[in-house]
Amino acid sequence: MFPEGFLWGGATAANQIEGAYNEGGKGLSVQDILPGGVTRPATDGPTEDNLKLKGIDFYHRYEEDIDLLAEMGFTTFRISFAWSRIFPRGDEAEPNREGLEFYDRVIDYMRSQGIEPLVTLSHYETPLHIMREYGGFTNRKVIGFFENYARTVMEHFKGRVRYWLTFNEINSVLHFPMFSGIEGIPEEIGAQNLYQAIHHELVASGRATRIAHEIDPESKVGCMILAVPRYPLTPHPDDAMAALIASHDDFTFGDVHVRGEYPGYFRRKLRELGVKLEITDADREDLKHTVDFVSFSYYMSVCESATEKESGKGNIIGGIPNPTLEASEWGWQIDPVGLRYILNEYWDRWQVPLFIVENGLGAKDELVNGTVEDDYRIDYLNDHLVQVAEAIEDGVQLLGYTSWGCIDLVSASTAQMSKRYGFIYVDRHDDGSGSLQRYKKKSFDWYKQVIASNGASLKR
Repeated sequence: MFPEGFLWGGATAANQIEGAYNEGGKGLSVQDILPGGVTRPATDGPTEDNLKLKGIDFYHRYEEDIDLLAEMGFTTFRISFAWSRIFPRGDEAEPNREGLEFYDRVIDYMRSQGIEPLVTLSHYETPLHIMREYGGFTNRKVIGFFENYARTVMEHFKGRVRYWLTFNEINSVLHFPMFSGIEGIPEEIGAQNLYQAIHHELVASGRATRIAHEIDPESKVGCMILAVPRYPLTPHPDDAMAALIASHDDFTFGDVHVRGEYPGYFRRKLRELGVKLEITDADREDLKHTVDFVSFSYYMSVCESATEKESGKGNIIGGIPNPTLEASEWGWQIDPVGLRYILNEYWDRWQVPLFIVENGLGAKDELVNGTVEDDYRIDYLNDHLVQVAEAIEDGVQLLGYTSWGCIDLVSASTAQMSKRYGFIYVDRHDDGSGSLQRYKKKSFDWYKQVIASNGASLKR
């Protein structure tokens, strides 16, 4: 069902779990001033009601948490390095040693427990100084700052980190650019600045890929895409074309990472927007350093129409709700078959190994007698993994699967703790209260069995 050596695990992000925002020499990131999730900054500095400042205290409890993941049988664990923990302002020449030493402890402990680190360089946490002083990736200088950061950690962790991702959900820059390293909101940034910043991020990603391969030829580098299957709302050809055009926004980022140049449909879009990118010969060379695999998140699908435009609740990436599907408590439509669909689509398009690095159900869990009876989460994950198995039978080459928020964390989109994804319940609540004690949910033992059986225990 699943290939030998398939990597099973879970995924998190530093800004959603670490806490300790003012310890170990860490600088502020954009997340530290976004107390409401996907919004423009509410204040000039961090506020005590921002759960992202507190996370789940992974900074002090990482051994306890990694022990629990190892007990489930994880063979990989996706984390991110907080750029501002290693370069507090982002533009320094030399790193913060305390930041590197913290990640030394985390990586070494993971490896001691038989868990392969999968590290994201930039997971929605650009240093705040870079945003305010330079405007984020709208400024070409930031490519060099990112290169310095990437080179520093890749040299430091050579041989200990073999799987790297450059930018988390890089295509999300079209929907919430502040998360993705661009100052402002879409209607204020303007198309010229937005797409020039996107170009700078893609160049930075290509440069980081080159650096990784130079430092350690055995390392593997992937891009990371927010995957959303887009179906035509009706059989009308105009709706089918609307779905294809909407899909191009996501395909562009994978096409550049895998093929090393901009596709024709993207060039047409730039012409129609009146955007003229500044592209140097060095940029073109950097883009040619292509990735070893494509990773992606998958939570939902949407429909597209040439005439209807109304977006559904929770659809922060646009689209129209599919009338045939149910939705989660946060309005994300549940579509297991869509995962098989996107796996086949990506494999047929790019012909490089794929890696599902986020997938899961955000739900309101109730802790009773020291556990959570989360059969709804088990059903969701089981149904999605069955479709993953189908895709593998279809011929898709898949490296692994890391469920999102394997331990409860602070939601990126809503900054809530009550939107829980994990197999492990963390006693922290939306008001910041709680003991931080960890509890195993019912899904903990279920996932442990899935891993131990390499997927054979899934119910079809």
